[in-house]
Amino acid sequence: MLESLLILMVFQIPIKNIKGKSFRITCFNTFSCSCSCLAIVGLLGFANCVLCNKHSMDSAPLGFEVSGVGYDSDRNVDGNDKVNNLVSENRVFEFGFFEKDGGEFVVGIRYNFGPKSANLPVWTVGGGVLVPMNSTLKLSMDGRLILFENPSNSIVWSTNTSNLGVETVTLMNNGNLVLIGDENTVIWESFQRPTNTLLPGQFLRYPQNLRAPSTKSITSYYTFVINPEGLALMWESNITYWKPQLSVPSATIKEVRFDSDGVLGLYDNSNKVIWSISSTDSGDTSVSLRHLRIDQDGNLRIYSWSNVLRSWRVGWQAVEDQCNVFGSCGLYSVCGYNSTDPICGCLYSDSLDQGNGVLSPNSGSGCKKMVDLANCKAHTSMVVMKQTVLYGLYPPHDINMMLNEESCKEYCSKDATCLAVTSKNDGSGLCTLKRTAFISGSTSPSIPSISFLKVCLVPQAVAAKGANPNFTPKPKSVSFPFRGDLRKIISGVAFVILVTVLVILGLQMFTLLFVYHRKKRNCEKIAVGVKTNLKNSALIRLSFKEVEELTTGFSTPLGASVFKGFLPEKMAVVAKVVEGTVVSEKEFVKAVAVLGGTHHRNLVSLRGFCFEPKHKVLIYEFISNGSVDKWLFNVCEDKTGNNWQKRVDVAVGVTRALAYLHTECQLCIPHGNLKLENVLLDERMFPKLTDFGIKSFLCSSSSSSSNESPSEEDIYMLGKLLIEIVLCSRDIVGDYSLDQVMERVMEEQKYLDGEDLSGVERVARIALWCMQKQPFLRPSVGEVMKVLEGTLSVDRPPSSFAYRNGDDTEKQGAVVVGEIESVS
Repeated sequence: MLESLLILMVFQIPIKNIKGKSFRITCFNTFSCSCSCLAIVGLLGFANCVLCNKHSMDSAPLGFEVSGVGYDSDRNVDGNDKVNNLVSENRVFEFGFFEKDGGEFVVGIRYNFGPKSANLPVWTVGGGVLVPMNSTLKLSMDGRLILFENPSNSIVWSTNTSNLGVETVTLMNNGNLVLIGDENTVIWESFQRPTNTLLPGQFLRYPQNLRAPSTKSITSYYTFVINPEGLALMWESNITYWKPQLSVPSATIKEVRFDSDGVLGLYDNSNKVIWSISSTDSGDTSVSLRHLRIDQDGNLRIYSWSNVLRSWRVGWQAVEDQCNVFGSCGLYSVCGYNSTDPICGCLYSDSLDQGNGVLSPNSGSGCKKMVDLANCKAHTSMVVMKQTVLYGLYPPHDINMMLNEESCKEYCSKDATCLAVTSKNDGSGLCTLKRTAFISGSTSPSIPSISFLKVCLVPQAVAAKGANPNFTPKPKSVSFPFRGDLRKIISGVAFVILVTVLVILGLQMFTLLFVYHRKKRNCEKIAVGVKTNLKNSALIRLSFKEVEELTTGFSTPLGASVFKGFLPEKMAVVAKVVEGTVVSEKEFVKAVAVLGGTHHRNLVSLRGFCFEPKHKVLIYEFISNGSVDKWLFNVCEDKTGNNWQKRVDVAVGVTRALAYLHTECQLCIPHGNLKLENVLLDERMFPKLTDFGIKSFLCSSSSSSSNESPSEEDIYMLGKLLIEIVLCSRDIVGDYSLDQVMERVMEEQKYLDGEDLSGVERVARIALWCMQKQPFLRPSVGEVMKVLEGTLSVDRPPSSFAYRNGDDTEKQGAVVVGEIESVS
């Protein structure tokens, strides 16, 4: 009997600790279980169970910190958590750093089981912002969850939860990351900020959306949106390639929900379902985990976890034919099918037999650019592409006309602006013109369309088309008198022509060789100078002739007096021609040495210079994504997405760069020309300040007639730049009050939620302080940076920019500045 009572058994007894947190006690036999339970229940009155496995921790207090250092991407997830990562109590989800391709990391939530390929991410910080390995995520003592990039300690992302009573960060069993305050109140949660995935119990409300994961460093073009008209999958903001039919088209949309049974439903204001779709395995009790996700290919799918296969399987997808996803294969490509799956082929290739509809095996992303028709040596011709539909990607606006097939083809061939055309063969007579070179398409035996692509006409093809294979010319007999004399004349003329041709060819060859060797020597000279100077960490000094060669005769302008060029080994640079300089060579070189000695992640690096009496040029590193003004006004036109955090990141980067120039360099370097056009975005969308110090150090026209110092002018221009970022407008004329700024924000950017509006007002306040007409009222650049980062609060600026001169004005200004410096 005793032996039977001691049979090894396993009991899991749920226990609640003193804070309401639950854990489990594992017992291995009846005797030890009863003893352990009594002992632990007695200890619960004083402290949490010390036997609790640290891996079952689902929450962390203020000061919690996790980093990418020590991350092992090759380690299988078999129950051993990674260093400091937060794991849900049911062990299904994990929050922390996860490695991406290229050695960079994202911070987010993913599944915590099975093989590494099965641990899909379900939410990411900042929509998937990439950070280096030594970055840190911390729950600060003021209640914010902050992502730092070390060693600069710069803030990449943070929650706007400062001083709201946050006590812990918790990863819930349903995959929701929450910041919890007193009495278990939820202050912030990731479920309210979806990225590309919906988990069971999560919902979308207008204007929220799911954005597909980006490829490389390019922002994804695909989004799943909910709007007053219903649901849609969209490319950019103007092409809808999937939209479900609603049972009540006139209903007022409330939200879309995803539940654990694999049902995606759209609800109206009265909580009635007006559209729904189910996964094929809905109701299958063996399926315990599901999620809805918009993938990189632009398709929306419901995934279910198979315990048997230990992998995710697709239970439903919105677009059955992947070729119907707009731009599925990218530029210059067509989407077609082999026996089972969609494949991408090139739209046009020299080796491609378009007449037979044969697709190149190359992927769409690898297809070469179409030939510029304006440079065709001969005329153009129309390549026939049967059972194919084409569409323009950039801009995605095609022109529809009513023409039959032959007239459609003829119209495009005669229209110089038309590059391709698709004619419907379904009896509608629809003819669609494409007036952009950025073309994509799809082909299938079921497509009732024929397309024509305009290409350069090859001369040999002209001869072949013009020849009649059934026609054989008959030779004609011709009699020549004085045949012997004629032969002598022809021989003499041929000899003269031959000698002349040989002489001309010899001279041309000599000229080409001379130019080639001279250019080669110049390039070698530049290469030696570049390598030597780079090795010695010095600036490259070039002659104006060398600058001309590097920029190919200044053939690629990027802006006013700015041109793109290439150093040896294909290193892209920017050459800026400095105008209006009257400084000596000694002064110029000294100023360039000061500017070249700056090193900051938010500054464009100076690589070299050219000084000649009539030519002064600065050589900068090339920044790939151009100036921030183009990006800013483009994203601000998109009223469906919240881009406020990205705009704040730009403002913080500019302010850090300006603080470095003003306070951290050995010699204060005023920027002198601070504006949106002089803020560039690199491949990771980090802001970089350029054109700094030129007006102050090099241009004689930089002297100011006002009593303000260059640094004080920089603060004023920084405030103007911040207001432009807040309002997404260059229309910054006259004086603004805080109420006027916020009124414009509410009118033009209604999609900002309440959380963002508080951040907008904070930036607007410090911007208006920077723009005060009295220099002594303006804050320092360090104070501006702290306000933007959220570590310093700021009072409302005065209602007017104008102040009377006198003691009262100075006294008021001193009080205001004191408030800015002291309030935290």
